[in-house]
Amino acid sequence: MTNSSRRAEIFVSDGDEPDRRFSGPATGDERRMLSHFLRDQRATLELKCAGLETELSRRSVEPSTLSLLGLVRHLADVERRWFRRVLAGQDAPPLFSSKDDPDRGFDGAEADPAAVATAWEAWRAETAFAERFAYQAPHLDIEGEDSWRGTVSLRWVLIHMIEEYARHNGHADLLRERIDGARGL
Repeated sequence: MTNSSRRAEIFVSDGDEPDRRFSGPATGDERRMLSHFLRDQRATLELKCAGLETELSRRSVEPSTLSLLGLVRHLADVERRWFRRVLAGQDAPPLFSSKDDPDRGFDGAEADPAAVATAWEAWRAETAFAERFAYQAPHLDIEGEDSWRGTVSLRWVLIHMIEEYARHNGHADLLRERIDGARGL
């Protein structure tokens, strides 16, 4: 008889360490809850990419250019946009895409160790900035101006980022399963 387990347990269960990604607060301070939910989603992306390097650039199916590396590059640009440009008001152009080539984050994802390292370095720098910004902001109602949404609050950006990661982590589930069969949350 085989020992079957739920799909969600397969990816993270190694027998020694329980999955601690979703152990943030369920009551209390709104900023703390939103920040933990976003941190958990970021950790999920890292988990989906763990142990891979050149495989990160493997595309889903033709003609799509979707890849795990493309997701890392895209999410680095998304973090940069909302936290640096919109909320902090910095002159921070995208790192992997441009107005003329908005899909370069995906299309330009290459199986090159230097490109992979650059993407992770950028993503980590942007998430660190975002976490500091959210922590240091006086309240969740601080606002920034965005060309797409108009006036947005830090609260809206945190909720939007949770949604953005959750959607792309669903893509990451399928991409990772295609690469090596790893499945789960």
